[in-house]
Amino acid sequence: MKILTISDLHGRNSWQQVDVTQYDKVIFLGDYTDSYELSDRIILENLQQIIGLKQQYPDKVVLLLGNHDAQYLHFPHYRCSGFRSSMQPALSALFTEQKSLFQIAHQQNSYVFTHAGVSNRWLAHLPKGDLSSKLEPNLQTLDQLATVLNAMHEDRMLRTSLFDISYLRGGYEEAGGPVWADKLETSTDYIAGLHQIVGHTPVPEFVTIGDQTGSITYTDVLQTQEAFYTLEIVSI
Repeated sequence: MKILTISDLHGRNSWQQVDVTQYDKVIFLGDYTDSYELSDRIILENLQQIIGLKQQYPDKVVLLLGNHDAQYLHFPHYRCSGFRSSMQPALSALFTEQKSLFQIAHQQNSYVFTHAGVSNRWLAHLPKGDLSSKLEPNLQTLDQLATVLNAMHEDRMLRTSLFDISYLRGGYEEAGGPVWADKLETSTDYIAGLHQIVGHTPVPEFVTIGDQTGSITYTDVLQTQEAFYTLEIVSI
């Protein structure tokens, strides 16, 4: 399976150069909004076009949520830097209308895609509650981690943990969640048995930390180069 990931566009339309037909999956890793340079109109139109691509290729294109997107989808909650009050009504309406097209995580075998990454420390502090019967057995095998994260997002009481912010990003939680975790957290505490692909923390070039038993790859390079991360997953 040939996969292309597109990270942290923040209104950029560079994704339009991608020939979607050449890949089995095209995964957007979130943060479609909140540019410091582009206009409201350009950001909105770009997101509308990305949504149109998802509607055209519903099984091929995956749209993940980033922290900059969550503050519009769940307004007035989960605020972060770059928030544009001028865009809030239009973006909140668009995200709400198309909510079913977005998710927190995607998983292919042992490869997990989220905006910011999942650390062992964050998993250890997850609320159990009504999710315990679904969470605990799945985390023993890790093959349903994305399913659990997406289920949490659908639950109003449980979704808050997804947006946990640690002190490394100006928050107060023990660890950042999969929409907010910093590279300093996940690079030293990634999950054995999984290979994670994330954006969120800008890096000058693609970097993978780990080995064949477990790893995390950081792909938010658009501040320094126009490049998208690709990988091939061999089904067993």
